[in-house]
Amino acid sequence: MRRFSRITGTGSYLPPRRLTNADLAAQLAVDGIETSDEWIVERTGIRARYFAAPDVTASDLALEASRHALTAADLQASDIDLIIVATSTPDMVFPSTATILQHKLGVAGCPAFDLQAVCSGFIYALAVADAMIQTGAASKALVVGAEVFSRILDFKDRGTCVLFGDGAGAVVLEASTTPGILATEMHADGKHMGILCVPGNVSGGKILGDPTLKMDGPAVFKLAVGVLADVARSVLAKAGLTEADVDWLVPHQANIRIMQSTAKKLKLGDDKVIVTVHDHGNTSAASIPLALDVGVRDGRIQPGQTVLLEGVGGGFTWGAVLLKM
Repeated sequence: MRRFSRITGTGSYLPPRRLTNADLAAQLAVDGIETSDEWIVERTGIRARYFAAPDVTASDLALEASRHALTAADLQASDIDLIIVATSTPDMVFPSTATILQHKLGVAGCPAFDLQAVCSGFIYALAVADAMIQTGAASKALVVGAEVFSRILDFKDRGTCVLFGDGAGAVVLEASTTPGILATEMHADGKHMGILCVPGNVSGGKILGDPTLKMDGPAVFKLAVGVLADVARSVLAKAGLTEADVDWLVPHQANIRIMQSTAKKLKLGDDKVIVTVHDHGNTSAASIPLALDVGVRDGRIQPGQTVLLEGVGGGFTWGAVLLKM
């Protein structure tokens, strides 16, 4: 009998400190940069974001999101036999944030590793976990997206620092005899690496290059809108479905205009799109599981519905997962 995987629990966590656009604008004004709530909302749809305290790490956020997901799945941490954490802001160079999360969960023995595909990271991680479950390498996986992007922002660059926030989202993926994840699709094209990157690195105990986020906004927007529509159609075709079969689109929460453009190309109304970017900002690998958990917990996403997850991020990477809840 063929093995499938199904999401049996979702969870999320945001740090307590919420910064509105007005809060951030006041901080930027100190540095002589003029901005406003209206300027940010018009370009991005973002009204607020959450920043972690200086002593809080990605694994701390991941821990809280994981606990919520495990509770929703009615499982203990000891039941999990695979942990994957998607992050671009790990606790350390090594070991992986996943192994640190494993220790904080109080368990040991199962494989645990990080996956780095920036804002597409959760899509990649979910696809990898699904493949491992299908082949029998795992039966109960914890898949997490966790980020502290506030640590890598240049607060003198209002074009990027207003976009991002911190947070974590998690799902429990379990083996099943009935399909949950219907199809997955992953892509990358490294020639676009320069339009969204953090070009610094550590060498000899010093930072070489610039350790803050750099982005060519117009180039990212143009590329994102094109690949997201294409990958959505491709993953639907793999499953033998069409746009009309999608109950909910849960996209990476980067920019409201990107999400609206993608939904329009897929002939999906705004009432079928889960949007959290207004309150969370762009939380990179955490944004899709955060938005998924919001949709599940507020009752919009129901068991049996067809959900399309998709993301695009630095690398350039992009992908989609089509699933039945």
